[in-house]
Amino acid sequence: MDARYREGRSLFEYDAAAPLEIEQEERPFIDNDAYAAYRLTYASPMGGPVSAFLLVPSTDAAHPGLLMMHGLGDNKSAELPFAQKFAAAGAVVLVIDAPFAGEGRRDEPPISFTERDRDEHIQLIVDLRRAVDLLLAREDVDPQRIAYHGFSYGGMVGGLLAGVEDRLAAYALIVADGGLVEHHTGPDDADGPLNDLVPADRERWLALMEPLESLYFVGHAAPAALLMQSARQDDLVPTTDAERFHAAASEPKTVMWYDSGHGLPAEAECATVNWLADHVGIDPARYASNCE
Repeated sequence: MDARYREGRSLFEYDAAAPLEIEQEERPFIDNDAYAAYRLTYASPMGGPVSAFLLVPSTDAAHPGLLMMHGLGDNKSAELPFAQKFAAAGAVVLVIDAPFAGEGRRDEPPISFTERDRDEHIQLIVDLRRAVDLLLAREDVDPQRIAYHGFSYGGMVGGLLAGVEDRLAAYALIVADGGLVEHHTGPDDADGPLNDLVPADRERWLALMEPLESLYFVGHAAPAALLMQSARQDDLVPTTDAERFHAAASEPKTVMWYDSGHGLPAEAECATVNWLADHVGIDPARYASNCE
């Protein structure tokens, strides 16, 4: 195990025996024949509550679990339409807010280029690990069939999570790159916000964030399976960045490319559904987009 990975992994340790302090609303805000959706919070080991949606299928079986993460600048509501379809397909779905998506932060930029970015990046990984604890504590979740689904920033974060969290069977990483440093320092980023900083502040931010790059963690995801979907006309994740992320990832991995922008075509969604069906057993026939 390389020293950089070993030292980085230690940043995401937490007390797994601490109470989750789950507070779940009594009545679902969505309730139909297929699933019910609840708002809840649980305690972050870094302080304060984590806001989440929990979607629970109506059947009484042991279900796959699915942990979902939104993109940069979004919040959990952006993933709710997809979470509903995954719940209809038989998964217990948990969608959480990143720290920058909290009630007191939604009017602020998600990236500040200060030490806060490092603190919140670490907090998000720890909050996601606690979300795995929450799913594993449920009797209706099969502990051998839990997966992660992350879009854009959520996919990048998932690459890091995969290197430190070994209880998940599969990670679907959609239009992701290798980390915030990679995202802000490529040839296409010469006019980006990082370069608006004075040199000393720029170098300080890079030094703070570089140990947290997903590129250093995604190669330690095995034995979990990885799905990596990318777009050749993506104006947010250049092809070279995506290829570097793919190359860093451990096996088994499935890489899929699409001739689209950052928003992938419907065929990519169905490919994800069928890949998750193979790895954790969701039911494509019950997914709302007809992905059989």
